[in-house]
Amino acid sequence: MSIVEHVVLFKGKDDTDQAKIIAMVNGLNGLVSLDPVLHITAGPVLLTRSPIYNFTHMLHSRYKSKEDLNTDPARLSPPPSSAIKLTFLKLKDNVSNDVQGEILGVIKGIKEGISGIQQITCGENFSPARAKGFSLASIAVFAGVEEMEAAEGNEEFVNLQKQKVRDYLDGVIVVDYAVPSSSSSSL
Repeated sequence: MSIVEHVVLFKGKDDTDQAKIIAMVNGLNGLVSLDPVLHITAGPVLLTRSPIYNFTHMLHSRYKSKEDLNTDPARLSPPPSSAIKLTFLKLKDNVSNDVQGEILGVIKGIKEGISGIQQITCGENFSPARAKGFSLASIAVFAGVEEMEAAEGNEEFVNLQKQKVRDYLDGVIVVDYAVPSSSSSSL
């Protein structure tokens, strides 16, 4: 069974009225009432690990299919107070489909080598024109921020996985996000 992950990263302007940003985030979280939405959460980014991009907010939602852009929503929704590590990969030109498959296999295998990951999903970006060349993505869900930070302590394993794919990459964006404890996204 597959799900569609939908992620939108935002950069709020420094001079934007905070009340407008809060209203935007509340409006996005209110979309949970729509039938095709299995999970939705929007809010400030915990940390952006990219020197090129400095995102301030993130929207993450899950759907059964692209057409729904529906499985058991309780199982698919990251629980309140969990943490999400979102990674976007920009591949070098002429990387074959076979190599893309290998990269996705490495990503899926990360769950076996890093304790604390509760869920991991990965796949191709189906709207590459808007993604500035970042064609693959993964989402790892942890019980909380502490567990996500502890997983980073397994540097040897993480570096080994990075080494397997590094030669095929032109860029990486990593964003950490804390799911609100009183998330309106739970169904």
